[in-house]
Amino acid sequence: MKKFLPFLGTALLALLFAGCDQPGTPTSTAPTNDTAALTAANNAIDGNELLQHIKTLSSDDFGGRAPGSDGEDKTVNYLTDQFKKLGLKPGNPDGSYVQKVPMVGIKPDPSAELTFEGGGKKKSLKYKDDFVAWTRHIDEHAAINNSDLVFVGYGVVAPEFSWDDYKDVDVKGKTLVMLINDPPVPDPSDPNKKDPKTFGGEAMTYYGRWTYKFEIGAKKGAAGVLIVHDKIPAGYDYNVVRDSNSGERFNLVTPDKNANRCAIEGWITMDQAKDLFSMAGKDFAAMQKQAISRDFKPIDLGVKASVSLTSTLHFVDSKNVVAKIEGSDPKLKDEYVIYTAHWDHLGTKAELPGDKVFNGAIDNASGTSGLLEIAKGFTKLPTPPKRSILFVSVTAEEQGLLGSQYYAENPLYPLAKTLANINMDELNVHGKTKDVTIVGLGNSELDDYTAAAAKEQGGRTLHSEEETGKGFYYRSDHFNFAKVGVPALDPNWGEDFVGKEQGWGKKMHDEWEEKDYHSPSDEVKPDWDMSGAVQDLQLFLTVGYRVAQADKYPQWKSGTEFKATREAQLKASGVNQ
Repeated sequence: MKKFLPFLGTALLALLFAGCDQPGTPTSTAPTNDTAALTAANNAIDGNELLQHIKTLSSDDFGGRAPGSDGEDKTVNYLTDQFKKLGLKPGNPDGSYVQKVPMVGIKPDPSAELTFEGGGKKKSLKYKDDFVAWTRHIDEHAAINNSDLVFVGYGVVAPEFSWDDYKDVDVKGKTLVMLINDPPVPDPSDPNKKDPKTFGGEAMTYYGRWTYKFEIGAKKGAAGVLIVHDKIPAGYDYNVVRDSNSGERFNLVTPDKNANRCAIEGWITMDQAKDLFSMAGKDFAAMQKQAISRDFKPIDLGVKASVSLTSTLHFVDSKNVVAKIEGSDPKLKDEYVIYTAHWDHLGTKAELPGDKVFNGAIDNASGTSGLLEIAKGFTKLPTPPKRSILFVSVTAEEQGLLGSQYYAENPLYPLAKTLANINMDELNVHGKTKDVTIVGLGNSELDDYTAAAAKEQGGRTLHSEEETGKGFYYRSDHFNFAKVGVPALDPNWGEDFVGKEQGWGKKMHDEWEEKDYHSPSDEVKPDWDMSGAVQDLQLFLTVGYRVAQADKYPQWKSGTEFKATREAQLKASGVNQ
């Protein structure tokens, strides 16, 4: 799912790393005499075999690898067979190569209306045009009725930034109206810029993501959450929100049938938000300005909201595929480094003219195939690493990172003994590069490992992604590990291609994104050059191996929103790192 993320200029990188250690020599001690072992492992990664895996997984015979389809069965069987052939052990402690992932598809009736009533006025909003809403409750009916609307600014509770938009105000049973992204707190020295020490400066933190907004609303006991769409801070047009959320949405099946979530989650357009605030006797622009202050308190709008959703339910039992290489150190083999890649794509759409199969060759048959090649590389080590390596090919990334979420919430091995996650989503198929893009560069010491290993590959350099304010770090499977405290690396292919003019790499990916991304045309092309994918996979293998061999766990760097969670997790588990 992840899109191309070209690197930033040095000025913006300096801002990104304000207050963080620069990537370089790993602060967690790694062995320095591993050249021979790594050479044997890395030489086993083969571009031709990688390409053959991609061709198989992205063939029409696999039908686009949709969860719950015949394509899933074929994919799971293929991956299981490949792991067995490589000699990897079952990754599930129950002795199997799969972790079951129960899911439900929930599709609301599009005839629903959202009504606002207050100040002697009543207004009805049209589904899709004015709002989109859904429920995670596993129930055919969900509603809010005459629910008090409360404006909670950005809806953020961030202790590390001394920020609380709720101020102990009880919002239980109410419907919260929130702004998207982080509060754009002004820099005291320059009010026209964001404070680089608060909410990541220009880079979005997780507090700015729409997923966080719904999660914090549920924690506060709200009946509903409505996010105001705003194109620039959201990073996409309203039509993206509309098209992504107005059909069937898959969710994990939980024992409480997701009853801990708000009954209604949704978005409203900017125009409808302005009308709502006007109905409440408020000026929307003034309320936006008020919300960027630490002194902000929730504002009861004096307006009530009602909406009733009738949904159809579709249950699916999907699977994560898991395999492992057991560590060689008896004292450390119950600790893990986890590699992930999502095997799923968008399936087959019978209603389409012409080609109906969404083959997903780059997205993400490539990453899934890379998982197999890295696993093969580890089997060629003279001695397995001290710690165990777990390979998890996750389901339902395209449905909202559900497979990785399920693993993170139901880990097969303790999270406190999981040192790191390295995720692969879309490999480079256009040749070698002089650089590597690391999404969220500066978040953890995994960047230090990566910088050191990249330097050994002929002086390759690391760069962060473009447009850090759009929160790309929170949009791929690694994030579910980060969210529960595990340091997670999100690498992407570079932009500076060997032997090509500047800008050629971005041009190639822009063309792929425009023509092939989430399209039936995402297929294997005759001009692919797998040397770049091999180069990157060797890098990822080296990083994981060294983390598995190190004297210390890699840590989150100061200022990241995941550091406190990790520290509490390790402390509670008695892990002294």
